[in-house]
Amino acid sequence: MSLGFRIVYDLVYFLLIIYVWLILARAILTWLPIRVHGWLYEVQRVLFLLTEPYLKLFRRIIPIARVGGVGIDLSLFVGLIVLYVLYLAMQVLYRF
Repeated sequence: MSLGFRIVYDLVYFLLIIYVWLILARAILTWLPIRVHGWLYEVQRVLFLLTEPYLKLFRRIIPIARVGGVGIDLSLFVGLIVLYVLYLAMQVLYRF
């Protein structure tokens, strides 16, 4: 395996892991009461700007699931599953 491929593989893997953590942090912050114009609000806003384009792809396809009177956005889970499948595909490519 060439050094160039290994560097690209490691970079893509690193970015993939960072993006998964950004999505998880976004999900966790949605559960917290956050004041507008606080520092946590700014963190949430940045996470939204970084992750929303990716999650919007799935939100167009998957409707919000209704459980009683509560809506559950499944795009986050589907987005994480797709990133995990991408990770598995990278593992297969790395072996060859």
